[in-house]
Amino acid sequence: MRGNLENVASLTGHLDRVWHVSWNPDGKLLTSCGGDKTIRVWGTHSKSNEGQGSDWTCKAVLQDGHSRTVRRISWSPCGSLLASASFDGTTCIWSQKNAEFECITTLEGHENEVKSVCWSPSGSLLATCSRDKSVWIWEVDHEDDDYQCVGVLSVHTQDVKNVCWHPHKEVLASCSYDNTIKIFQEEDDDWCCVCTLTGHEATVWGISFDKTGTRLASCSDDNTVKIWQDCNPDGQDGGSSRKTSWKCICTLSGYHTRTIYDIDWCKHSGLLATCSGDDTIHVFQENSVGSSYKPGFSLMACVTNAHSEDINSIRWNPNGDGFLASCGDDGFVKVWKYSQC
Repeated sequence: MRGNLENVASLTGHLDRVWHVSWNPDGKLLTSCGGDKTIRVWGTHSKSNEGQGSDWTCKAVLQDGHSRTVRRISWSPCGSLLASASFDGTTCIWSQKNAEFECITTLEGHENEVKSVCWSPSGSLLATCSRDKSVWIWEVDHEDDDYQCVGVLSVHTQDVKNVCWHPHKEVLASCSYDNTIKIFQEEDDDWCCVCTLTGHEATVWGISFDKTGTRLASCSDDNTVKIWQDCNPDGQDGGSSRKTSWKCICTLSGYHTRTIYDIDWCKHSGLLATCSGDDTIHVFQENSVGSSYKPGFSLMACVTNAHSEDINSIRWNPNGDGFLASCGDDGFVKVWKYSQC
C-alpha cells in the first residue's frame, strides 16, 4: 500500500525565503516566518482545513518584533502564546487575544543568531539555541509574563541548529553543526547533558520525537535519516538518574540527494515526513514486520519539485487529519493532504 500527497494550497505573501512553519495546538492556524523579518498567520474560512487554496487567507502579519530574519516559531501548549527566534539575537513572545497578536516580552542573552525555540509540553519551560553554540532554558511565570534563564548549556562545539522537547517529559534534545545530538535533563536543580548521540557524518539539521518519546528521528547534511531508541526510558540504571542510553537502530539513506533540512514525526499516524535541498518531500512508514529494536521503514510517498528551491521546514497538522505544511526558499508556504492509495 502506498500514499499520496496532494497540494491543496499554495500561500504567498512572504517577500523572501520562508524558514519555518508551525501549526497551533488545535491545528486551525498555520504560522510561517522568514527572511522578510515577518511572521504570517494563516487560516481557512471553514471549520476544518478541507478547503482548497482559495479558502486560505492571511489572518495576521507580525512585523514589529524583529530587525532581522525570523528563523523559527513555536506555539505554547495552551495555544495563546507564540515564540519566535531571530537572527537579531532575540526571542519574542507574542500573546494572542481575540485574533490579535502583541509582543509582550523580548528575551535577550544569546551572543549571535537564535536558530530555534521550543516550548516544553507543560508550557512552563522554553528552550532556545544559537550560533553561539549554546542552548538556553527559560523558566516561565505565566501570571507575570516573566521569563527567567535557569540554564545555559554550552556543550556543543559548533552552531546549534535546533531544539526539541520530549512529548511527555522535561527532557530536551538539540542538534548541531558539530554532527551530534545532545540530550538534556535536570538533575539536582541543574540542567546537564546526559547523552551525546553520534553517527551522522555532517551537520544535523532536524530532530523529532515520536508520540511515545522513546524514539527520536534526525536528519542531516549527510543525506540520511537516523532513528534513535531510548534504551533506558524508565531511568532504571542502577542508581544514577542522569544515566541514559540512546542507540541508533535504523538509518534511511539513498532517498534524498541533497541535505535533509527538516523532519517531523506525526504523533497520530506514526508517519515520518522529510524535506530537502533537492526540492522533494518524502513520507515514510514503519514496516509491520520489523521489531522495535530493528525497525524498517518504507517510502510511502515522494513529491518531486514540491518547491522550486530548497525546502526548509515541514510539519504535520497536530489534529491527525493528514494535512502537512511545508515552506521553502521560493517564498511559498504549501499545504498538502496525505491519503492512502
